[in-house]
Amino acid sequence: MDPVKEQRKATDICYALLTARARTRVELKDALLRKGIREETAELVLGKFDRAGLIDDAAFAEVWVRSRHTHQGLGRRALVQELRRKGVADEVAAEALAAVDDEAEQERARELVRKKLRTMSGVDEQAKLRRLVAALARKGYAEGMAYRVVRDELKADVEDYLPD
Repeated sequence: MDPVKEQRKATDICYALLTARARTRVELKDALLRKGIREETAELVLGKFDRAGLIDDAAFAEVWVRSRHTHQGLGRRALVQELRRKGVADEVAAEALAAVDDEAEQERARELVRKKLRTMSGVDEQAKLRRLVAALARKGYAEGMAYRVVRDELKADVEDYLPD
């Protein structure tokens, strides 16, 4: 393919991908290579996008962390894994994850447990404990924090039903 046409095609691909949602440099490069763009051309086009400020892995990571923590209820462990898969550097990911402090992560875990508890009325306490801790683990919450939150919420749930 003519180098000028290949650059134009690569540019069009990047614009189309970035129009749908923000992307990391690694995601864009992978997409270009899958579409048959040569690596040299991909690097050239991505360099232009970098200089124009259209690729910003730090901003991407910040928005991704906020969105996935708030809407999906993901814990820091799961968030860091997702950012790594997206090609975000560890130090950039750590900076973005700083927005989710221990208190925010614990409060989000509590919300998830309370929501799930509403659907577990006929389940015995041990099964509830197991299922809730497992649900938090799948969302990337640390084991110790998950147990603590689940125990607290189970205790509060029982107290809600006790007469005054």
